[in-house]
Amino acid sequence: MDVVAKEAAIGRFLDAYPRAIDAGQGHPALQGCEDVRWSGFPECPAGIPMLLRTLLDREAASEANRALTNSLLDGITAMNVAAPMALPFLLRLADDPRVPARSGLRDLLVTIAEFSESIDAGAEASVLWFGSDSEHPEREQCRAVFAQHAGVVATLAEKLAGPGQRTKLRQATGLP
Repeated sequence: MDVVAKEAAIGRFLDAYPRAIDAGQGHPALQGCEDVRWSGFPECPAGIPMLLRTLLDREAASEANRALTNSLLDGITAMNVAAPMALPFLLRLADDPRVPARSGLRDLLVTIAEFSESIDAGAEASVLWFGSDSEHPEREQCRAVFAQHAGVVATLAEKLAGPGQRTKLRQATGLP
């Protein structure tokens, strides 16, 4: 999905849930979100702050999570280069019991953790499929954000259903 398709999907979502935009206004987990120039990242839609706010609307939360996931992932093998910037907001929202989309956010965090794994430079097939770490600095940037929020990540990991998911999320921080 290219940025034009992502913007169009966000537009359709906002047309379907016009009141949801106000749901997260002033929420402390989103402080600074509006200051990020999201459209300055390649293939990243400018509507990320609106999607983050709509995660706090009970009616729109599930669909907001889907739209956000599609905006932050660039297919089945890569995340958007803006993912490290979104990660602190996602972590704080996933840790807030008032956020209706928390379980979906935890799943998205696991996916970002998986996409953040370093690729062995000697594994030619992996490098061809996923690209090298030097081509994708967002991997290391995400691991650094996970590590900065290790306490929150550890708490969130305990709330995940599967042990594999818990392990992936904890590994992204460098926790055992």
